[in-house]
Amino acid sequence: MNFDLSDDQVALRDGIRSLVEGRFPMDRVRRGFDSTAHAELAEAGVFSLRADGFSWTDAAVVYEELGRGLVPGPLVWCFGRERITTGLDATLAGSALVEFLRLVDDVIIVGDDFAAVVAADEIAAGEAEEWPLDPLTPVWRSGPQDTGGARLDESVEDLRARGALLTAAYCVGMADRLTEMAVAYALEREQFDRPIGSFQAVKHICADMAVRAELARVATHAAACVLDDAEVGGRARALAGAKLLAGEAAVLNGRSATQVYGGMGFTWEVDVHLYLKRAWVLETQFGGADHHADAVAATMPTATNP
Repeated sequence: MNFDLSDDQVALRDGIRSLVEGRFPMDRVRRGFDSTAHAELAEAGVFSLRADGFSWTDAAVVYEELGRGLVPGPLVWCFGRERITTGLDATLAGSALVEFLRLVDDVIIVGDDFAAVVAADEIAAGEAEEWPLDPLTPVWRSGPQDTGGARLDESVEDLRARGALLTAAYCVGMADRLTEMAVAYALEREQFDRPIGSFQAVKHICADMAVRAELARVATHAAACVLDDAEVGGRARALAGAKLLAGEAAVLNGRSATQVYGGMGFTWEVDVHLYLKRAWVLETQFGGADHHADAVAATMPTATNP
């Protein structure tokens, strides 16, 4: 199967990359999400791709570019919505952390067998005592929610599938950008009058990063193709594999890039730590690594004794 992008997808990728680089430089990204950012992305058609006739593969290409630029906000929850939206997992016992709650219009509450949307100001929540893991993702602590609100036409299964795919694509973009940053720094930083990129150990780190990012990209594009063609089958396995590989690629590449940067990688001035912290957050959303590893394992045939 050929996973090369079509000419139209290359144009779409380049257009979104130009948008992100032009309107979301890192100094703006560091200021966090606001309604203006949502409006600019909505105007560009990021959240209405499916309604505008684009495929899930096209959507994966777009969200990969958002991940490369570390564009902040509840971007996955906003997909297909006209209003600024975040999500709340009602399957968790007790209270839950809700991202961007006081910066959005609506909240999608997702249970085991239902998904409903309610106005954000109807959600009872207080400031979280915990310092947010990702400084660009503010959180509020919400108590248990009832099952009120307007039910979504989209099934819980489809909502979670869409969320896993777009989150995986965003993680692929982060993993790819982290590879570029590490390689660039390795070629620039010198030790013993030589670029550190000339040392075998650093070469191996960067090569592993590139391989992880590419494997995650292939898995994510394959899952998008399965989502586009229901007759192919194996949707659950493809999506679980994509989310598993993409989440791991983003986290491990964040750690590896931090290692390449050395002591500088931990400082606020260097962007690497922001990618790593976002990766840690996204790795847990729409199913963590253990959940998706178990899901993939459940689809594998079991050996029988002769």
